[in-house]
Amino acid sequence: MKKFLLLSFVLFSFYAKAQKQTFESPNLKEAVSKQKLVAIIPFDAKITYKKQPKNFSAEANRDQEKTLSKSIQSSLYTFLLRKRDDYRVQIQDVDKTNILLKKAGIVDKLDEMTKDELAKILGVDAVLGGKYEVEQTKSEAGAIASTIIMGGFGGKTGTGTLTLTLNDGATGDLLWRFFKTLDDNITTSSDDLVEHMMRKVSRNFPYSK
Repeated sequence: MKKFLLLSFVLFSFYAKAQKQTFESPNLKEAVSKQKLVAIIPFDAKITYKKQPKNFSAEANRDQEKTLSKSIQSSLYTFLLRKRDDYRVQIQDVDKTNILLKKAGIVDKLDEMTKDELAKILGVDAVLGGKYEVEQTKSEAGAIASTIIMGGFGGKTGTGTLTLTLNDGATGDLLWRFFKTLDDNITTSSDDLVEHMMRKVSRNFPYSK
């Protein structure tokens, strides 16, 4: 019985660690103390299917990924704006961020740019971004992005991972990273998704007062 309990504890600890991981650079505190303005860039959103729907359209799926990317970006901005008294930095308006990215012709080329290059274009001290990857497990359920954006989904419909990263604007170095595995019971809109994530990082978010 003792061996069973010990094994259960080890497996539980491993599972919990796999579900949530945080990285902090040794230079984090020094770097963020000098930062005043942060930009949130569109998230890298990826939608896949365990079993591809019969009427699957690659083009429509890409469009939904782009919409989801901007939706999470906007939700994160709204959250940080609403909690601005809790943080020591200002967040650049995401509309301004996206306009500057569009003017620079790199809206669809963010993965080809270094974070310090992006910070220079955006005129900010740091870049906050991330990745959201989700696998739809119900092939008959339509695209998961539409469901999230329109107000959420219930039951066991998909599994996903959410990553939030903070890069220094001057050097491009990764200062902080938060990774979370989302189980397939989560019921959420993009606002709820961000709320869920930020509750998990609230204690060690780099800009918390």
